[in-house]
Amino acid sequence: MSTVETGGRRTWLMALAWLWVGLPFAYGVYELFLKLSQLFAG
Repeated sequence: MSTVETGGRRTWLMALAWLWVGLPFAYGVYELFLKLSQLFAG
């Protein structure tokens, strides 16, 4: 395997890893703001 192929594969793997962590985190933050608005709005 050449260096270019390894680098491209690593880039996709890193993007997938960030999405794997980032999407649930972003959803959690979104839900947090929804709950906070309900809590303080009454």
